[in-house]
Amino acid sequence: MKVAVVHEWLLVEAGAEKVLGEILKLFPEADLFCLLDFLPQNARGFIGNRVSKTSFIQKLPFAQDKYRLYLPLMPLAIEQFDLSDYDLVISSNYAVAKGVITGPDQLHISYIHSPMRYAWDLQFQYLRQARLEQGLKSWLVRWLLHKMRLWDCRTASGVDHYIANSEFIKKRVKKVYGRPATVIHPPVATDYFTLGPDKREDFYLTVSRLVPYKHIDILVQAFARMPERRLVIIGGGPEENRLKAGAGANVKILGHLDTDKVRDYMRRCRAFLFAAEEDFGIVPLEAQACGAPVIAYGRGGALETVIPPDNRSKKEATGLFFSQQTPAAVVAALHAFEKSPRFTPAACRRNALNFSAANFRRKFKDFVNRQIPISQA
Repeated sequence: MKVAVVHEWLLVEAGAEKVLGEILKLFPEADLFCLLDFLPQNARGFIGNRVSKTSFIQKLPFAQDKYRLYLPLMPLAIEQFDLSDYDLVISSNYAVAKGVITGPDQLHISYIHSPMRYAWDLQFQYLRQARLEQGLKSWLVRWLLHKMRLWDCRTASGVDHYIANSEFIKKRVKKVYGRPATVIHPPVATDYFTLGPDKREDFYLTVSRLVPYKHIDILVQAFARMPERRLVIIGGGPEENRLKAGAGANVKILGHLDTDKVRDYMRRCRAFLFAAEEDFGIVPLEAQACGAPVIAYGRGGALETVIPPDNRSKKEATGLFFSQQTPAAVVAALHAFEKSPRFTPAACRRNALNFSAANFRRKFKDFVNRQIPISQA
């Protein structure tokens, strides 16, 4: 079989790229197609040092830094990839990748990280955060997103089988595309994120891009009410200066750190905090793999990765949830966490192992093999 793997853009190795890397391990002879690819040469090991085939957007001005400005061109660009020689097409989609054109004799499987968040149910949140709620520019953006929704629905029928990264996204796929999806959770590097010292230290940790929807501000505000407790924030982004301005002496914002240092903090923290509503969220599982319990906002993918205390369940607890994205809810959750002796590093580690890269590859391979016609197997 000839296999093509389609991904939107390669800039850094984030969560969607980790999924891409594991898919390419399963299909080492596959050709890789990306709208644009500016991944440095020394960071391409996870995709087997492949050279991807890119679209015309790659050559447009400022494409590396301002690629989101070319969103209106992305549906056209993805449709220009000629995949007619391939038997199996796998798209890794969180924007437009599933819109590649395939024929009736080709098998197209799309791994959905999410339907376009900013075009569907999160449109109004994105407009608020971009300060585009009113004015001519706002209506221009709304019209563009309307056109993107029409295109997104039209191309949904070009996919033979959908895989969703969580039950949460499975519901979105059904709502947006009217199609069923099989859930295969993303891979977690449990062979790298491992247990550290037996004794945890007395600080809380979060690791995140510092952007509005991650809601790191509510963590900073919560710890302003608890000056006797310490919070370490790892990550950078446009919110960094504003968060530093509002942080007390008990909150340290360290900016971007390399993965070894992130792992070290995860191995030592008292618990990991997660305030965003994510489609899945790999980082809380990386923390659990290092033995850290998780205190998370109780919506989205976290509900599938964190096990709260439940006297009726035999499952070992690995964290707990707060029900509102407010400082008061975070404070209450920390008090509840500190009163509970039920969280152990070993239990957190065992839960994370259910999401290992090896498990991902096995489930993904089994799924693909079930869809391949016997004549091509």
